[in-house]
Amino acid sequence: MQAVHFGAGNIGRGFIGSLLYQSGYELCFIDVNREVVDLLNEKKEYRVVMADESREEHMVRNVRAINSAEEADRVIQAVAKADLITAAVGPAILPHISRLVAEGLRKRTSPVNIIACENMIGGSTLLKEKVLEKIPEEERDAILSRTGFPDAAVDRIVPNQSNEDKLTVVVEPFYEWVVEELKLIGDKPAVEGITWVPDLKPYIERKLFTVNTGHAAAAYFGWQTGAQTIDEALGMKHVTNALQAVLNETGRLLVTKYGFDQSEHDQYIQKIIGRFANPHIRDHITRVGRAPIRKLGGNDRLLSPAKQYEQLLGETPVYLAKSIAAALLYDYAQDPEAVEMQGEIEHRGIESTLKKFTQLDESDPLFAEVMKQYESMREKGI
Repeated sequence: MQAVHFGAGNIGRGFIGSLLYQSGYELCFIDVNREVVDLLNEKKEYRVVMADESREEHMVRNVRAINSAEEADRVIQAVAKADLITAAVGPAILPHISRLVAEGLRKRTSPVNIIACENMIGGSTLLKEKVLEKIPEEERDAILSRTGFPDAAVDRIVPNQSNEDKLTVVVEPFYEWVVEELKLIGDKPAVEGITWVPDLKPYIERKLFTVNTGHAAAAYFGWQTGAQTIDEALGMKHVTNALQAVLNETGRLLVTKYGFDQSEHDQYIQKIIGRFANPHIRDHITRVGRAPIRKLGGNDRLLSPAKQYEQLLGETPVYLAKSIAAALLYDYAQDPEAVEMQGEIEHRGIESTLKKFTQLDESDPLFAEVMKQYESMREKGI
């Protein structure tokens, strides 16, 4: 079986590529990084190392790579012949690979599924939209009849790293790859490690409101203590307690909204906190907390669960409000969004800044709670 994977970065090699290899696929990576592409073609293998006490490692073999910036025709041919196509390039890059995917699909007669494994909602759907834009209208129905774009939710921490062997990837042992089964075309791809579900939304929000919300909260709480890394921050009991309280609130929302088993979700929360505290993953607070304006967006990891909590449960989530306040206090001088946000606070005041970046109405009880938590943390810390 042949798999084409767009994105030969750490996630592509250490997560998706590794699982595809273990499932029996021969791998062709597509990337624009000439050094990585050349190394993959030279060595045809790389190591994946577990970030835990075992330091267990395994080899991924029989790999090759194509530089999409220099060999577009070869990429198109690879797409045309692949049994499965995946991507982990980042949401902003999906539109840029759509033309090559489209041209490859136009050459196919057999069914294929394309799974975008991005940290976003609806990655495959976005790629599908961009691919269809590149295909003549009269050909679209035929191509859609033989091409599936199942959306996915993915979760694995791959820390920033600098290894002597530039192909080696260190990853945490935990991973989750959930794919929406109803959007498949043809036979289900034989990939060990995928969890197939009929409706992806509950799992996407479970991941976003536990992993992404929790990671951001840990970073912003940790920043207030002067910690450098997430595991260092979680070594402080009051930070761990605050994080636990945030995830108890998102957990109550998720259990109420989707009917998750309470006991199982509580175990999931503990597993996530344990992952964040893993001393073998030195995840810097400034990496996890970067781009606070984006993270304060109305549909993102802090505001979305807080607003849904209010609407569904009829209460104001105190600790989610505290995490929003902590994000507003994030003043890392080398983060452009943090600098912009602090400039707004200095010149326009905290209330105006909170309203601008969260779109919260001043009459919303959540607005008042965020203000209360902001003033409290300015005086007393976490």
